[in-house]
Amino acid sequence: MSRSSAHGTSRRAILKAASGVALAGTVGSLATAALGGSAQAAPAVFTHPGMLNAFGELNRAKVRVAAGNDPWLAGWNRLTANSHAQSGWRARPQATVVRGGTGENYGTLYNDIHAAYQNALRWKIGGTGAHGDTARDILNAWSATLTMVTGNADRFLAAGIYGWQFAQAAELMRGYSGFDLDRFRRMMVNVFYPLNNQFLNQHNDACITNYWANWDLCNMASIMAIGILGDDGAKYDQAVDYFKNGAGNGAIRKAIPFVYDDQGLAQWQESGRDQGHTMMGMGQLGAICEMAWNQGDDLYGYDGNRFMKAAQYVATYNLGQDVPFTKYTWGSGQNCAYNEHTALSSASRGQTRPVWDMLHYHYARRRGLSVPYITAMAELGRPEGGGGDYGSTSGGFDQLGYGTLLYAK
Repeated sequence: MSRSSAHGTSRRAILKAASGVALAGTVGSLATAALGGSAQAAPAVFTHPGMLNAFGELNRAKVRVAAGNDPWLAGWNRLTANSHAQSGWRARPQATVVRGGTGENYGTLYNDIHAAYQNALRWKIGGTGAHGDTARDILNAWSATLTMVTGNADRFLAAGIYGWQFAQAAELMRGYSGFDLDRFRRMMVNVFYPLNNQFLNQHNDACITNYWANWDLCNMASIMAIGILGDDGAKYDQAVDYFKNGAGNGAIRKAIPFVYDDQGLAQWQESGRDQGHTMMGMGQLGAICEMAWNQGDDLYGYDGNRFMKAAQYVATYNLGQDVPFTKYTWGSGQNCAYNEHTALSSASRGQTRPVWDMLHYHYARRRGLSVPYITAMAELGRPEGGGGDYGSTSGGFDQLGYGTLLYAK
């Protein structure tokens, strides 16, 4: 189904009116052709900036920080204290990034991505050119150098997580003097997208249920972000369609297999594994939903607020309360060997990750819904930080963070 016919008319109509259908259509066609994609008969209309950070959120943060208002100011202070957010950060671009196996060097990539994003935020909100220059220089250095992401199966995690995160920084720097957006988009299409697409279609030649939900989700998020960055409706639609109808565990009804409507809760696919990866899922799926929202599509509320119920479930358990659990079974390896979870895992229970404020401010403030457990988890983590504030290993960089600064309403 094409993007123009699949989406609701209300928010889409507003975006079309604001952007100008004719101009956006021309830009979309040219961008798609330039990136090697096929031209669409009815190019999608995208709003920019339109990923995790839309103009309204950025402008509100700018105004509130300048006025010295909390919680925005507290979030801003958390950002400016981060070592990654300092102007003059020097990129260390690599031609080949390896995650998994011999020669791992992917830490260089995720540290530079978070430095680019955090400096881009400081430019957008604080208006300091030195930070804009730093973000631009990091992005340009990598797009001039990177040609391959590789490794064992974990290469698909790298292509997914770092693909969608890298695109966020580039989206913020769109139009900045000296930023080579076209070259950056070519890097995203030529280096990240092939792995994203390969994983969702082939799953590394494994049983379709072998990989946890997060593997699909990060690759879906990367494809969606690449689509928005390049005004490529086909890629955006690919991500949305997989969210709704995909074969793997990232599709919404597989990532959230059991719904307890009488309790307003829904079980997350990785809940029997550990709580760290479960909360990672809140961040990955949250990123997809926020990007789609800023392009006029309500995936947050899809299938009767299925994601909201799952987030309430995860929050409830990680606040120390009991939740129901239905036995979860799946096939692994190439032959779909039988596996089962018969109980919730308490591993990493109560872990702090910067995923909750985005969900709280969407459901409780934008939508006016009662989400007491999501809200309580958000309150425990304020003000949210970002990469570098939650440890030096890769798990501390799975989310871009700063939800308090960016989403408070």
